[in-house]
Amino acid sequence: MGFDYALVHVKYTIPPALLLSYICRPLLSRLALYKVAALVLVAVVSTIPWDSYLIRTNIWSYPPNAIIGPTVFSIPAEELFFFVIQTYNTALLYILLSKVTFYPKYLLSTKRRKNAALERDHAKLDETASRIIGQLVIAAVSIWAGIIVLGFRQDGTTAGILNTKYQYLALILAWAGPFLFLLWSIAYSFIVRLPVINTLVPIAIPTLYLWMVDTLALKRGTWVIESGTKLGIYLWDGLELEEASFFLVTNMMIVFGLVAFDYALSVLHSFPNLFPDVVDLPSPALLLKALFTSSSAYDEARVHGLIEAVERLRKKSRSFYLASAFFEGRLGIDLILLYSFCRVADDLVDTAATTEEAKRQLGFLFDFVDVAYETKDVCDTKRRQAVVDKFPKTARSALMLLPTKYLQKEPILNLLKGLESDLAFQQDLSFTWPIRNNEDLAVYASQVASTVAELCLELVFYHDNVISDKPHCRYLVDAAVRMGIALQYTNIARDISVDAQLGRVYIPTSWLNEVDLSPEDVLDQPSGVKIEDLRQKLLEKAARLYSVSRGAIEELPASARGPMRVAVESYMEIGRVLREKNYAIRAGKATVPKLRRLRVAWKALNQG
Repeated sequence: MGFDYALVHVKYTIPPALLLSYICRPLLSRLALYKVAALVLVAVVSTIPWDSYLIRTNIWSYPPNAIIGPTVFSIPAEELFFFVIQTYNTALLYILLSKVTFYPKYLLSTKRRKNAALERDHAKLDETASRIIGQLVIAAVSIWAGIIVLGFRQDGTTAGILNTKYQYLALILAWAGPFLFLLWSIAYSFIVRLPVINTLVPIAIPTLYLWMVDTLALKRGTWVIESGTKLGIYLWDGLELEEASFFLVTNMMIVFGLVAFDYALSVLHSFPNLFPDVVDLPSPALLLKALFTSSSAYDEARVHGLIEAVERLRKKSRSFYLASAFFEGRLGIDLILLYSFCRVADDLVDTAATTEEAKRQLGFLFDFVDVAYETKDVCDTKRRQAVVDKFPKTARSALMLLPTKYLQKEPILNLLKGLESDLAFQQDLSFTWPIRNNEDLAVYASQVASTVAELCLELVFYHDNVISDKPHCRYLVDAAVRMGIALQYTNIARDISVDAQLGRVYIPTSWLNEVDLSPEDVLDQPSGVKIEDLRQKLLEKAARLYSVSRGAIEELPASARGPMRVAVESYMEIGRVLREKNYAIRAGKATVPKLRRLRVAWKALNQG
């Protein structure tokens, strides 16, 4: 009896597990834990027969003074724990590194993502070659290893593998090869499309780390590889080729398995036409059905629309883009589509060449909403498409994919009325300025921001099967309305200079008059001591509304609670920056440094 192997875990495998668990705790949703548990189960079940065979045939062994004693199928308890802890650590690293990845984006090939007009067959040609080459390489290595394991000599007579120096390496490859072949065959498209941060990095880091741990353990004699079963080739002093290969292929299997899992989830969540009802934790049968669904059945127009939506979010709102990474499943997708519509609607009005063109686009938007809420069959869908075709091509997908099925019409109309009020700034300025007093300011903020908050909650209620007409839901909506106003006040405080360049002043005229200023003065000089005082007044109002509404976030469904905290706190951090001296300016706006945004997000997620 000894503790050498147990000490390997205490020193080298458990500390990374604890660190990763601490960092990833707010990321470990029920779905994430389901993935990890599934991978751990598969790893343990698939490794036990193989590992037991190696021990019973003396390919490797454990000195009695290195292990505590209990075994299962001749496998020491410490070794069984290694199966679990390695899979757990690699899986958590993968989850951490890939959290910001929007997986539906990779349902199409790289060429198809960049060129929607490209022929499907031409786009698939390169990836088909990649799949076949990968299959051939894995199959060839596996067959070679299988022949060695079966023990065929060159003359065709059978020989026991106990006499070959390729024994250990062949057993590793013959065992891992079929798993890698299967995973590559069903998930190769995702494996080759995803960024290296999702694939290569979570394989490389654990592999290099375990190579170092293995080197130390072999030198200490914690486990021993029999000399007649190995090639005697070393990657470095103490690390033999076979051990290096083992940790490489096992980490590849773990990461490929996680990629296949996320591939299946992306198909399930992206195509409600193919999978109308998807539970939070899909069964293995449903995941396999998604994996084996032909890509020819994918709605490519929808995928292109999703890609455009998430790119629009990334460019236009870093705060909400960060928060979107923490929403899961169809709720996350629908929230991105909602933001995309709101952003497109705002841009259609703001970037119009003339006031008349802005009014025309706004009229089209009202027409679109009317038709969209009449859509009940194929004929109505064609009417919706006919209205959408009046818009610029870059805006059409945002309109077609707006999930009106789950959203009420009134908040969308109120949002458009808020955009309509922006046009008042583009008229003859001899008239009264639109934002005259506190009431006008609150109404405007409610129209352009509270409506969006209310629509977000409607999606949360729908996807979490919450009955939205209950009194408690009304309380949550009222809090969201106040929070929306708080965020808009923060936005106005940040953008005083930018808005002035557009001929707009959202600071109430009554506030300006109190400090002997006029809206025209702000247009001429949108900075200075008086302007800064008014900015702080706006931020104080925002902070008060935030304070009375913040608690309602904790009463949201669990799936939305953390991500909503991130969205709100990330945006309110802009206000906190504006209260500091010498804050950073980018494109005329105060910005929150990237590392600071990440700290805010991590803190927000951990508040639950």
